[in-house]
Amino acid sequence: MTHVVSIIVKGGIVMIPLLTCSMISLALTIERIMFWTKLKSKDVLRQILELAENGEFEQALKLGKASGQPIARVLAAGVAHRNPAPAKAMEAAAQAEIPVLKRRLGVLDTIVTLAPLLGLLGTVVGMIGSFDVMSEVGLGQPHAVTGGVAEALIATATGLLIAILTLVSYNYFTARAEREIDRMEHFSSSLELLLHEHMGKH
Repeated sequence: MTHVVSIIVKGGIVMIPLLTCSMISLALTIERIMFWTKLKSKDVLRQILELAENGEFEQALKLGKASGQPIARVLAAGVAHRNPAPAKAMEAAAQAEIPVLKRRLGVLDTIVTLAPLLGLLGTVVGMIGSFDVMSEVGLGQPHAVTGGVAEALIATATGLLIAILTLVSYNYFTARAEREIDRMEHFSSSLELLLHEHMGKH
């Protein structure tokens, strides 16, 4: 632990925003994991479709509104406006739910870009310090110069590490959101077909 602290101190003042970025990235990653874990179950969606198929629209509407699933709320909008325009209602509801699925991805994307730049800034500042040392002691003490360069590179290495780990999270959650949007379209189309069939029978 002491070794880690000493490395952070050697990295310079730029390590403070870098550590802040790392904590924000970690917190958002945990929050998104918890969010997506809650959405794994498809049972509610199938129940809504089954209720709609049987003409039990009130129960389907209540189930959809009570659910925490964005897709369930979209289906509830379709059931609520089944006559005359369920497709339009679900489309409008989906537009409201998509930002929920992509929430905080912009922050992760910013950290992916910002962390390497902060690391580079820290390295440039450290290199300037190393050249100052070189101008004072000359080339007769290479350890003084190379030690400063090594410390300067700590910031770049930290920035790159944060960016790499955050990029993995960002890409995963972006792909997960896109898959959920595809599922939303699938279930919306299925409900629309069921509603058309039910209207045709009556």
